[in-house]
Amino acid sequence: MSKVYSPTDALRAELWVNFSERQETWRNHGSLPNLHRQAKRVRLSFEFPFYGHLLKEVTVATGGFIYTGEVMHQLLTATQYIAPLMANFDPSLSQNSSVFYFDNGTALVVQWSDIHLQDNSSLGPFTFQATLHKEGRIVFAYKQIPVDISLISTDHHPVRVGLSDAFVVLHQIEQIPNVRRKTIYEYHKVDILKSSISSCTGVEFFPLPTCLQFSSCGLCVSSQIGFNCSWCSRLQSMALNLSILNYPITGIFIAIVRCFSLQRCIGSLMPHCAIFRAKEELVNSI
Repeated sequence: MSKVYSPTDALRAELWVNFSERQETWRNHGSLPNLHRQAKRVRLSFEFPFYGHLLKEVTVATGGFIYTGEVMHQLLTATQYIAPLMANFDPSLSQNSSVFYFDNGTALVVQWSDIHLQDNSSLGPFTFQATLHKEGRIVFAYKQIPVDISLISTDHHPVRVGLSDAFVVLHQIEQIPNVRRKTIYEYHKVDILKSSISSCTGVEFFPLPTCLQFSSCGLCVSSQIGFNCSWCSRLQSMALNLSILNYPITGIFIAIVRCFSLQRCIGSLMPHCAIFRAKEELVNSI
């Protein structure tokens, strides 16, 4: 669930974090090199729930987004992102540009400050923030957006505002022993209307409850969160390895076991869990 704040909303000003007033609370802080297309892995001092998964690390990119995936690849802009304003930003174009972050134990704040677009450096500078709160709330705050972002070129870099998540499946390649192919499947994303983003605006995302938050059979079967989930007593010791994902193309739930051998895990657990038996054919066909 998300809420967009216009420049006239009274609560909008509370979304912006003033770095100079919070230095005494910093537990971890740093900055990225002032170079084009740079990224830095940042370890969080807390576990951040994103689509029901607890993240301990994220990757901050100079291109106006935070990558949430574990698998690093050349197309980080495709999915698994938290993007206040993903675009072809290049901090090397100005000595005043910077991308920095701080973690105070309950939130990670990332600020892209006075950055310019590589495609058109005259359109700038841009200054905006993304804040990840410990309870799962996400805030985008925009201090300076000098142009309608729908006019930003997408020729060399995607332009996105919103969230996205995906899962990774490892495929065995029969012709090449000991080699596996990684395939990324995006199952959900949230796109914020670009025309709603301007200077002095903000966006707030509130996480909805998911199956992954329940740690007992009683909590699971009594929950009313709109998901048709089942509790598997056999998997209690493997709760962290099980993800229940909503796959929009089929409109049903898929069980994905997050481990090195998808087929081996599913094969060994299938007799003990009804949710696996129902979904075996679909999982094997991915």
